[in-house]
Amino acid sequence: MSRERVRSLLNQVADGSVSPEHALRDLAAEPFESLDFATIDHHRALRQGFPEVIYGAGKTPGQILAIAERLTERHGGFLATRLSDEAIATLASRFADLQVNALGRTAYLPTPTPPPVGKGTILIITAGTSDMPVAEEAAVTAAALGNSVARINDVGVAGLHRILARKEELLAASVIVVIAGMDGALPSVVGGLVRAPVIAVPTSVGYGAAFGGLAALLAMLNSCASGVTVVNIDNGFGAAMAASRINHD
Repeated sequence: MSRERVRSLLNQVADGSVSPEHALRDLAAEPFESLDFATIDHHRALRQGFPEVIYGAGKTPGQILAIAERLTERHGGFLATRLSDEAIATLASRFADLQVNALGRTAYLPTPTPPPVGKGTILIITAGTSDMPVAEEAAVTAAALGNSVARINDVGVAGLHRILARKEELLAASVIVVIAGMDGALPSVVGGLVRAPVIAVPTSVGYGAAFGGLAALLAMLNSCASGVTVVNIDNGFGAAMAASRINHD
């Protein structure tokens, strides 16, 4: 149940068009729902502004579908991340209006009532093309949460002139998500150019000494640019959630 739905329900109780008993029944059905393999948090939309998101890794296509059906019945749609090809095919065969991002491994069924619109634009930047799967996960998530999203791709520090040439876009953004693997240096560069909050996402892109993204993670945590925030390796979803909260504040 979204904040907008609760507000509408309370207004209906106030004007007498809905009885208090009816409203109590609606609210009592919402907190959570237990399946054999999952406990769905239906109150998350009320607490945080968006329904629970399905994390697909480690779940079977059947489990993902069952959760998606319950979320759709209660909220009108869902967002699922880290999906296998089989899981995407299963969801697509069930939901005709499903929006699939194959590169980002996401599936999104928009809710009938759009979320509140963010104040500005979330800019998502990648250091290299290999970072784009994480960036697409972030972009889909941010857009689903009601944000305007812009992208700048493949502007890593190996060719520093590329990011410097996009300064107007950098300065226009409300929040910037910078996604980089290998040496993880790009967030420090961007953080030194802008006033907007910068959220850094290390990726598991790189050769052996990159240690699956650990080198980029440590570099970002040691950024010399003040105020750069860092999320976990490959966590485009988490970066987008944080950026959206900033953009809706």
